[in-house]
Amino acid sequence: MIVYCPALDLSGYGITEKEACESFKTVLSEYFKYTLNKNTLKEDLQKMGWKIKSKFKPMQPPTLQRILRENENFNRIFNSYDFRKTVTKIEIPLVA
Repeated sequence: MIVYCPALDLSGYGITEKEACESFKTVLSEYFKYTLNKNTLKEDLQKMGWKIKSKFKPMQPPTLQRILRENENFNRIFNSYDFRKTVTKIEIPLVA
């Protein structure tokens, strides 16, 4: 099983869905730790198409259309394979 977040281009995997979700949580946590430590989170999100207006307004992820246009691997998966979409809200740490 693979859990993939196209808006962050991060994935986790495991034999079961539960293992894949746990793996993804670890990957997501490490991504935030690394980018916050290097002070690159805001820049990294903007490179992936996120809109960051101010630290007091919610960030907006890139649209599905943009991700499909710019991410060849996701486009191939989206258009060629069966998958199950789920939506899980996460809180992104404040960015200066």
